Amino acid sequence: MQTPKKIAVVGSGLVGSLLAIYLRKAGHAVHVYDRSLDIRQIQFSGRSINLAMSNRGWKALDGVGVGDAVREIAIPMDKRAIHLVDKLNFQNYGQEGESIYSISRGTLNRKMIDLAEAAGAEFFFEHKIWDVTLDDATLHIGETERGAWQDKKYDMVFGADGAFSRIRHRMQRQSMFDYSQEFLPIGYKELNIPANPDATHKLDKNSFHIWPRGEYMLIALPNLDGSFTCTLFMPFEGENSFASLKNQKEVEAFFEKNLPDTIDVIPKLTEDFFKNPTSTLVTMKCYPWTYEDKIALIGDACHAIVPFYGQGMNAGFEDISILYEMIEKYGDDWKTIFSEYQKSRKPNADAIAELSYRNFMEMSSKTADEKFLLQKKIEKSFSDKHPDKWIPLYSRVTFSDRPYAEALAIGDYQNAIMEQVLRMENIENIWNSEAVENKILELLQ
Repeated sequence: MQTPKKIAVVGSGLVGSLLAIYLRKAGHAVHVYDRSLDIRQIQFSGRSINLAMSNRGWKALDGVGVGDAVREIAIPMDKRAIHLVDKLNFQNYGQEGESIYSISRGTLNRKMIDLAEAAGAEFFFEHKIWDVTLDDATLHIGETERGAWQDKKYDMVFGADGAFSRIRHRMQRQSMFDYSQEFLPIGYKELNIPANPDATHKLDKNSFHIWPRGEYMLIALPNLDGSFTCTLFMPFEGENSFASLKNQKEVEAFFEKNLPDTIDVIPKLTEDFFKNPTSTLVTMKCYPWTYEDKIALIGDACHAIVPFYGQGMNAGFEDISILYEMIEKYGDDWKTIFSEYQKSRKPNADAIAELSYRNFMEMSSKTADEKFLLQKKIEKSFSDKHPDKWIPLYSRVTFSDRPYAEALAIGDYQNAIMEQVLRMENIENIWNSEAVENKILELLQ
């Protein structure tokens, strides 16, 4: 327990809600503000990518005793189901028993707000925060940006208000504040595979389904009600792009030619395609993340990443784990807490941004590539025999809480080794041999 403070969290999303629970655990009065309606009162759909909870996320949830409540709404996925045009391949994640967990974003967000309220946090929806005074942690709230504002003074403010954060917007006007954002030329659109009439799943329930097609891909993650949330990732412009699919006939023809096994399972394909928005994908980086002992950014507000490693939420939750470690270490010294928090997290946020960008290439192209699949088989075989010498990159990111920066560095080192192994003569036939095992051991020296 710290000396109690009055703290505002701006943003009632996943990170803001979990942060509120942790701050209540530390003994603070917590007010959570959000410009939107209470998500528990509205239908949430149309622009979501299902979440993939992994070790880092579970660690943060369990650290404050809410992990089991979230497990009730999660579905384990122990493998990728790779839908090629003419066949279906399965690729296991991690070791036996290791899974990532599919969770509906809307379902989880509602649950997290309920849990934060139960912990004693107060929520204020439809409150638009337009600015913050950094020196004294005063929020400025109003109906419009240029209308009358109401001032709310706090001891401290956390900006958990996403990639286009208003709190960060104010911090950016300081001198020596680094900021960059980069949009991918690829957008995404939500589609839906409904449940069978008996509420069972039309596809394998415990798989992360992926249709890799190079420049574009479709993914599908299971929901508790038997449905799948699908996400189509495509370039905005070009031959196979959102711009090229202008009407119902073109969409149907495109799916029949390129994603034929989806036709029977997505009955409202064209309706969803034209009803749901095409959303953008952005990587945002900035520094510093804090101001004195008054203001701190957390989650997407300071490190928005593209979703291709399934780590956006997990990285945001890990921010909270690290922040709380600093609270336990430094007590009431908030200036040091904030300083050490940002120094610890910044290199790891940059590393997962890089890994997430690279993983788009892996998911959209390499999962359909025989050489890549062979590399994964060799890595898994060697890792099974020598778990002390080789943990695959995916497992380092997903089934570990070691730093992302460490995973990136070791992953690059391992990939350089695998490039040499794949050049061995007749590797396709000797991949599981003692010769290959010895070659990797030699290169690891």
